[in-house]
Amino acid sequence: MEIPGSLPGVLIEEIGGQHGVMEEHVDFLKTYFTLITLKEFLDKKEQLAEKIQSVFVWGTKPVVTHDILQSLPYLKVVVSSGAGIDHLDLKMISSFGVKIANTPNAVTSATADLAMTLLLVSARNFLEGCKIAVSPHTQCFHLSWTSEEVTGATVGIIGMGRIGYKIAQRAKAFEMKVLYHNRTRRLEYESSLGATYCERMADLLQQSDFVILAVTLTQETHKLIGKNELQQMKSSATLINISRGAVVDQDALVDALQHGYIRAAALDVTFPEPLPRYKADTRQSASTESKNLGTQTVKYTENKLFIM
Repeated sequence: MEIPGSLPGVLIEEIGGQHGVMEEHVDFLKTYFTLITLKEFLDKKEQLAEKIQSVFVWGTKPVVTHDILQSLPYLKVVVSSGAGIDHLDLKMISSFGVKIANTPNAVTSATADLAMTLLLVSARNFLEGCKIAVSPHTQCFHLSWTSEEVTGATVGIIGMGRIGYKIAQRAKAFEMKVLYHNRTRRLEYESSLGATYCERMADLLQQSDFVILAVTLTQETHKLIGKNELQQMKSSATLINISRGAVVDQDALVDALQHGYIRAAALDVTFPEPLPRYKADTRQSASTESKNLGTQTVKYTENKLFIM
């Protein structure tokens, strides 16, 4: 840390490391701010408190607590990298007169790309196929080993915001039929993409071969997909979650996979993240592993669950 001069101070967790801002971003940030790590601030709180005007949350760190806010009298804004702000206590931060900002467009295309990646990987049994291809035990490829068609399939997008729209664009390139469910109908998307609006989420779930969750985590969307919703899906359908882990009732998802209510799930997000680690049982077959998902330790066939 350099002693702050005319540049405003910004509080960060650290530089590099597991939770720190990326080292390649440092020079750019230093053009506009004096970077102060959380450790430096805690060591010299009285000296640095008046210098800090912003907090830059990278991932979920530093955690913006009541004590932090109370100790920064000149704090103007808390900025969170990425689109989601569910890790911030918005009411508490606002009560200190501090503004909140995020970067909603920074990862829109990348997240849509990932949604399609998960769709393709799960549909084509990519992970299972890769393991078969590289396994020292493979002597032939079974012609009966099949996967799901993507071209002509129906994708249902729950949450037609910026990311949902980008996903729909990509799905149309694969000649997929696009359904969507949203709080408000988006007529402009229907005309530009040929998407069909489902006022009832149940209608989308019952018709879709692939269901993609692209909603913001709120009180209303917490466990939006539970036992009832999973049982409304086709038994041949795949659930894809690129929003937040808590949008899905993971215990219900485990049950749905175990009982064959749905074909597969492809997850970019879980709750918690990462999932608790486990010690593999070496006695298990190559096609089955134990994983801790939510509160259950379950066994599942690997071509049913993909976590990235």
